[in-house]
Amino acid sequence: MDNVMFKYKKDDATSFALGTTLSIEALTHKKEAAVRLYISPKQLHDDTYQKLLDLAQGAGIPVIENNERIFKDLSDKDNVMAILEFTKFASSLDPKANHVVLVHPSNMGNLGTIIRTMAGFGLLDLAIITPACDLFDPKVVRASMGALFDIRFQLFACYEDYEKAYAKQYPYPFMLQAKTALKDAEIHTPYALLFGNEATGLDSSFLTKGTPLLIPHTPLIDSLNLDNAAAIALYEFTK
Repeated sequence: MDNVMFKYKKDDATSFALGTTLSIEALTHKKEAAVRLYISPKQLHDDTYQKLLDLAQGAGIPVIENNERIFKDLSDKDNVMAILEFTKFASSLDPKANHVVLVHPSNMGNLGTIIRTMAGFGLLDLAIITPACDLFDPKVVRASMGALFDIRFQLFACYEDYEKAYAKQYPYPFMLQAKTALKDAEIHTPYALLFGNEATGLDSSFLTKGTPLLIPHTPLIDSLNLDNAAAIALYEFTK
């Protein structure tokens, strides 16, 4: 098995949480999805090692300690001591909760960071309008720092499908063309915070949805990064 080439593919039924913290998060919050745990031969037999073993036993999955190849193939960092393989899972959104809606997100680091920020501010429902980057890519899982295993998510082929499914969520599209500043927003709940693609933002049709909002900034920049805009919006709406 050590000679097998490990490479993540979008069409695979499983993905990987790279690192001890991510593995522990997955085994703690989504153990039913766990398939097997790989522990690096370099991992010390300390309290962390024992915790990994205990969690794996609790999930009823095998522990593989002699396969260096998976660490070489999947990680570009030498300090990855554990890798959890897990089955990709599906979920649906809470119809009574506040949502974040990402329209065609294309950057895996941004997507993972937004998921982590959502968990930090207690918004646990994410709608993704496809096409979009792969939610289960190990780069997204890593950027989320394991928060992917704490949230609910649902994919939609178009925004209208989301709108029909969750009509009670009041939309707040974040757009440079908006006339209402974020600080002046009147908050209706449950709400949906809408963000567009990193390169193109939301198209003009979203100006007719709910209350479009603008995050003011100086003319020294043309726009905020997507993950920064989402973090500012989440802070303002939950403070």
